[in-house]
Amino acid sequence: MEHVELTTADLLLRPWRDEDAPAVRDALRDPEIAQWNPQGGDPIDDDVALLWVRRRADWSTGGHASMAVTSAADGKLLGSVSLHRIHDGDASIGYWTVPAARGRQVAVRAVVRLTDWAFTDLRLHRVELCHAVANPASCRVADRAGFPAEGTLRESYRYGDGRRYDEHLHARLATDR
Repeated sequence: MEHVELTTADLLLRPWRDEDAPAVRDALRDPEIAQWNPQGGDPIDDDVALLWVRRRADWSTGGHASMAVTSAADGKLLGSVSLHRIHDGDASIGYWTVPAARGRQVAVRAVVRLTDWAFTDLRLHRVELCHAVANPASCRVADRAGFPAEGTLRESYRYGDGRRYDEHLHARLATDR
């Protein structure tokens, strides 16, 4: 899969770069990101952050497309949005935003833009979005991004505190537009 850059009015979604590692290190240390986007328990240092960036920048398997969400004006990192488990017309989407970007619908706009690209360019049929029931901010992102709720997955994922949480399953279909 070829790297692309996607834009909205004030956001640039672009492939990850090595120079993003310090901002990623700081983001992954944020308690909200660490809770809802666990990284496996290793302390987040410069080496871990660089490895994180490089793994997400490598789209060669075709199984994921991960992008830095940045300000179109100044290039500052605002978050992350990724398609993963891309297979047979389906994928899942995940995201996080840095504290300074929260409450500005950055995640909503990034999720909508990446999902539209997935349907148009990758010709996907279904994109799923799961989040912990205990994370109402992610539920708002899903709703505002046009992902209808489909149900609850009981104790389906172990989050950053080591506990299994129920998750809401949301999804969009290419035919939903």
